[in-house]
Amino acid sequence: MTSSSASASILRRRSFDRILIIKPSSLGDIIHALPVLHGLRGRYPNAQIDWLIASPFSSMLENQPDLNEVVEFDRQRFRRVGRSPSATAAFARFIKQLRARRYDLAIDLQGLFRAAFMTWASGAKDRIGLYEVREAAWLFYNHRTAQTEYNTHAVDRYYGVAELLGFDDMPIQFHITIEESLRSEAMALLDDRGARTGTRLIGVAPGARWDTKRWPAAKFTTLIDDLHENTGLQCVLIGGLDDVPLCGSIAGACRVAPIDLAGQTSLRLLPAVVQQTQLIVGHDSGLMHLAIALDRPVVCIIGPTNADRTGPYQLPESIVRLDLPCAPCNLRQVARCPHEHRCMRDLDVSTVLSRAERLLAQVAVESE
Repeated sequence: MTSSSASASILRRRSFDRILIIKPSSLGDIIHALPVLHGLRGRYPNAQIDWLIASPFSSMLENQPDLNEVVEFDRQRFRRVGRSPSATAAFARFIKQLRARRYDLAIDLQGLFRAAFMTWASGAKDRIGLYEVREAAWLFYNHRTAQTEYNTHAVDRYYGVAELLGFDDMPIQFHITIEESLRSEAMALLDDRGARTGTRLIGVAPGARWDTKRWPAAKFTTLIDDLHENTGLQCVLIGGLDDVPLCGSIAGACRVAPIDLAGQTSLRLLPAVVQQTQLIVGHDSGLMHLAIALDRPVVCIIGPTNADRTGPYQLPESIVRLDLPCAPCNLRQVARCPHEHRCMRDLDVSTVLSRAERLLAQVAVESE
């Protein structure tokens, strides 16, 4: 495998006609990879650029102008490859169809064995991967990005591809196109759930994949009550199907019930709903990164994770966290925390409320 500088010398001289981006999941990681798509389109304006993505996330990329096609990967079914004859046969057909697309460049931004294997399976002559990978993924690449500092943000790690291909002079931009029909659908949904016409909304996203990332539900209840009392704005609970019980319990405990949209917005509709808010309050999550990509002000409550690597991109003023010697620990389960989840348990509502009110005031000034 060639060094990153040697790869850049080779790749910058080449013109690619058929490019495959491989980033199957998750929502936040897909958002972080969008600048690479935009940069590739600027560098190769006439190329066919496709994106291999896990089926549950495919709607997020529909109708994005920089992308030609979405290649759906049925991750749940293909997990049974080798154990199920039908799944194994389906996977073989998938690989055959992938090779038939005749890609000349494949870029893996996932850095795990299965995604890296797809670069090789695509048949592309040039296969780029990240320097920082796991599960021996590097075996399938012939080019890798340059090594970065440990605390480099995911967006910048992915954008290391730009240095190899010659679009590192292009600014990092997140492009998410929202169709007018989706805007109308989001507004109709909010109106149906009781949003006052013309009012500003605060989105509250209390869910997170890790237990340790979650601020206590009772604190969210107090925050929503205080925001309503201090600002007069309506709050909207936003989350997926897994967040329905959590959001329901928070809404039920509030003095003035917020609009609860948990489980009621498809992934395709979610950006249009987020765009209707003046502010999003939540955790280090995919929804938070989506809000940032849509240029929404955010208050990001961070506990066990590394804000430099996965926090709000270039928005340190959006972060609310306690300065503890044990953080970041990256523990995923509260039961394993030897400090009784202090990073979230001891974070006061008043601290989060103050940051939210400050950002809302800035939004009001900028809109005048």
